[in-house]
Amino acid sequence: MISQLKALFSSPEENSAHDPEQQKRLACAALMVEVATIDRHFDEREMATLQAQLHEQFDIPEALSRELCEEAKKQRDSATSLYPFTHWINESCSPEEKYRIILGMWAVAYADGDLDKYEEYLIRRAADLIYVSHSDFIRAKLEAREKRAP
Repeated sequence: MISQLKALFSSPEENSAHDPEQQKRLACAALMVEVATIDRHFDEREMATLQAQLHEQFDIPEALSRELCEEAKKQRDSATSLYPFTHWINESCSPEEKYRIILGMWAVAYADGDLDKYEEYLIRRAADLIYVSHSDFIRAKLEAREKRAP
């Protein structure tokens, strides 16, 4: 586990050279963190949903998903655009994985019970950048909203 955390916290160049799976996780987490923070309100429900999405999508322990979220926040804060994250996703993810990323972004957006227009815009932009079709974008939105409904 220590080696996994060290790999996670190494620079993006080192990560991509040594463990592409970790870089893919980090890119996915960074996009979800961006959704959670774009409305300038990152609450516990969003954090819990984000961690649950990472745990579910990558089958990683909860402790590692928390650490991944923290590192993704740092990476997102230092990034000037979505490009580094979407580029890595395009290089390493299948169409089904890309759909699940967009679905996870929607789940995070709906987590606080309030879908902000900036959250929706960001997800649309990310979907375009990772070549997710508009129909899959809508399908993911409806699926996440349906799962969120009480």
